[in-house]
Amino acid sequence: MGRHAPHRSRSDAGSSTPAADFFARLHDQLGPEVDGLAEALATPPAVSIRAHPAKWGAPTGLSNIPWCTHGYYLDERPSFTFDPLLHGGCYYVQEASSMLLEQAVRATGLLHEPIVALDLCAAPGGKSTHLRSLLHSDALVVSNEIDRRRQQVLVENLWKWGVGNTVITGAAPDKLQGLPGSFDLIVVDAPCSGEGMFRKDPFARAQWSTDLVAQCCTMQRDALDHAWRSLRPGGSLIYSTCTWEISENEAQVARLVAMGGTCLSIPIDATWGVVRSQREGVDALRCYPHRMRGEGFFLAVVRKEGNTTVRQEAPVPRTLEEVSVSTWLLPKCDWHLMERDEVLHAVDPRWSGTVNRIKMALPVLSPGIPVAERKAGTWRPHPGLALSTDLDPSQFTNVPVDTASAIAYLQGHALPAQDADGVGLVTYQAVPLGWVQGAGRRWNNRWPAPWRIRTQQPGAPRVSWSR
Repeated sequence: MGRHAPHRSRSDAGSSTPAADFFARLHDQLGPEVDGLAEALATPPAVSIRAHPAKWGAPTGLSNIPWCTHGYYLDERPSFTFDPLLHGGCYYVQEASSMLLEQAVRATGLLHEPIVALDLCAAPGGKSTHLRSLLHSDALVVSNEIDRRRQQVLVENLWKWGVGNTVITGAAPDKLQGLPGSFDLIVVDAPCSGEGMFRKDPFARAQWSTDLVAQCCTMQRDALDHAWRSLRPGGSLIYSTCTWEISENEAQVARLVAMGGTCLSIPIDATWGVVRSQREGVDALRCYPHRMRGEGFFLAVVRKEGNTTVRQEAPVPRTLEEVSVSTWLLPKCDWHLMERDEVLHAVDPRWSGTVNRIKMALPVLSPGIPVAERKAGTWRPHPGLALSTDLDPSQFTNVPVDTASAIAYLQGHALPAQDADGVGLVTYQAVPLGWVQGAGRRWNNRWPAPWRIRTQQPGAPRVSWSR
């Protein structure tokens, strides 16, 4: 979902939304429909998830989101925290409108190409995980987040999604000047005034003001200028927000068109309720919750002038001695290993040169699949490896658990055992979760402390597929 601009304090935001200004501006867009929108904003939002096609087949009986192959509506909001499959990266809880990204990527014609893609404003990871499932398995996805408070959430979500050829960076947009013309596809899910999230986030409504809109326009323009320079000729930029402000949406895209870009039409079905906008000479999509089952959203695709060719890179030989840990991965390639902060990351050798160039330009948080971490002078399996789709589970002792034991594990408890020894891989319904270390009559827990479930009882019904 398009993200809000950085929150101001509640004292700065004021005690209430200047509703008259907000609805007056919307009346210029919607006319009498604005009353229907106001009513929709007072109703509960839809609940939806996007399944991981390589890890989980969503249960039957769920209502499919028509514009997203693996998106589903739920009838109620359950206690996701107490579903082990969520922690195993089997699905992502995501707002339905933002799943229109699938249609935008299709419109670029890059869906089946081994491209280099950048998600510039990536946290908490919804669009990056979606891109990683949509694009060719040999494509490289760079997922970037400038906000340090949000970076760890992004890392956790991408490691749990567990698809390779993913680089996580933490750079301001201006750092892209070191990577001119480097990306075939860039997604800018820009910080915005957050109007489309009013019924999900009361503070988004409380902090709205015309000054905030102007502040967001400046940030969006800056991000787009840097992204445009880093887009390869012939490449495509996908721009989205969760606001309805024309100055934050069509006006921003119109600037790219003025620089030689061409709007690509995103195909939609009239039954979806998505609105096609052609303001400012821009072909774009708008989502309004009184028209469809989703939140407010804006989406457009612009192609940069020129021709692009898919690159071919020569593999770079592995340079580290600790190659034995690569046996923990499926032998799909001759994995190249990179060390960062005493963690070995596996990179597909076809992208090792590109990753090295990215490391020279941007601060890299994770250059590839986290395979091993150094503890007491030895390498042991990294928590992210257990969740990777490139893990070779046959290399480890399988420790299957039921729901109650899985929850106990995710809370940080040891698991009972008989003659437990070595490293064990905890699995739930055949889905890998994480590591345990054998200690005779118990398996010691190695689920990362920051990821643990802190509450003791679910505060809502359990997910329908585990009842």
